[in-house]
Amino acid sequence: MALIPATILTGFLGSGKTTLLKRVLSEAHGQKIAVIENEFGEENIDNDILVTETQEQVIQMSNGCVCCTIREDLRTTLSDLAARRRKGELNFERVVIETTGLADPGPVAQTFFMDDEVAESYLLDSIVTLVDAKHADQQLDTRQEARRQIGFADQIFISKTDLVDEAHVQALSHRMKHMNPRAPQKKVHFGDVKISEVFDLKGFNLNAKLEIDPEFLNAQDDHGHSHDHDHDHGHDHHHDHDHAHGEHCDHPHHHHHDDDVKSFVFRSDRAFNPAKLEDFLGAIVQVYGPKMLRYKGVLYMKGSDRKVIFQGVHQLMGSDLGPKWMPGEKKQNKMVFIGIDLPKDVLLQGLEQCLS
Repeated sequence: MALIPATILTGFLGSGKTTLLKRVLSEAHGQKIAVIENEFGEENIDNDILVTETQEQVIQMSNGCVCCTIREDLRTTLSDLAARRRKGELNFERVVIETTGLADPGPVAQTFFMDDEVAESYLLDSIVTLVDAKHADQQLDTRQEARRQIGFADQIFISKTDLVDEAHVQALSHRMKHMNPRAPQKKVHFGDVKISEVFDLKGFNLNAKLEIDPEFLNAQDDHGHSHDHDHDHGHDHHHDHDHAHGEHCDHPHHHHHDDDVKSFVFRSDRAFNPAKLEDFLGAIVQVYGPKMLRYKGVLYMKGSDRKVIFQGVHQLMGSDLGPKWMPGEKKQNKMVFIGIDLPKDVLLQGLEQCLS
C-alpha cells in the first residue's frame, strides 16, 4: 500500500490553526483526512465542533474526515489508525497532526523516522507553521517555542496581516527569513488557506531544489554570485542553522532582532571527502543535536557522479543519492543549517576542513 502522507501543523495560540482545522473537518473538500489533536491547550477543537461525551477517541465527521484526540503517545495513535485503516474500519487518505501552541515540532517529526512501524505506514510530508502577524514579534521576542516553530517550518502562513500595516508585515517576514531561509512564506486571512496549499508540499522529500531565498544567499555570499542552481538535496540530514541576521541587511527600518534561532548557509565548489564529512557531522550532531532544528543540503562528493541529498532534524540525519550532475552543470555544495545559538564559525570551519 502507498504510504499515508502526514502533515504537522504548528503555530502559536491565535495564529489560526483552529480555524484551519475546523475547515478541514467540516468543509466539503472531498478529501478524507484524519486529524490528530493534542488534547490540551486553550483552543480545543472538540469544544467547538465535537462537543461529545463519548469515550471513543476517533470520531467520524460528516464530510468523511476523522478526528482523533491523543490520549496516549503519538506513536500509538498513528499505529492504531493505520491498523484500523488496513482492516477497513476507517477510511482516510492523509493525516494532519496539530501540535499544541507551545509544542516543539521536533519530537513529532522524529517519530516518523525513529519508529519502524510508523515509518512503514506514513510519509512525513511537511511541517506547516501558522504565524499571527499582529502578535508574532512579541511571541518571537519572548518565547523560544515560537522561534523553534519558525525554524522547523517547511511552509509559513502569516495570518491577520489586515490588522497591521505593510511595513510591519515586511519586517516580520524579513525577520523570519533570517531564522529560516528555506521555508516559503504566504499571507493568509484568518486561517483561510486553500487545502491544496497545505498538503503535498513535499517538504521532507528528496526534491530537486534546495529552496533558499536568492537574496538571502546573496547576503551570505561575499562573491555576490547568486545563481541558485537547482540541486537535488537531502533526505534525512540534520543541520539547520544560524546566520547572524542583521549584519547584511540594508533595510534601515528593520529592527535587528537578535533571535537565538538563526540560519546560515555553507557553499563550496570543492568536493567533500565523504569519510571526513561523516565523522564531522556525526560529532557535531552529538554535541549540538538538540539545538539543531533542521538542516538540508545538496552535496558534491569526491568520487561520485551523483548529487548526495541530505537532511536532518535534531540528532537524526540521513542522506540519499540524488540525480547525476548534468554535463556542464557547476558542481557545488550547498547546505543550510537552522538552529538555536549554533556556533556558526565552528561549523563553517569544520565543513571547510572536510573538503578534499
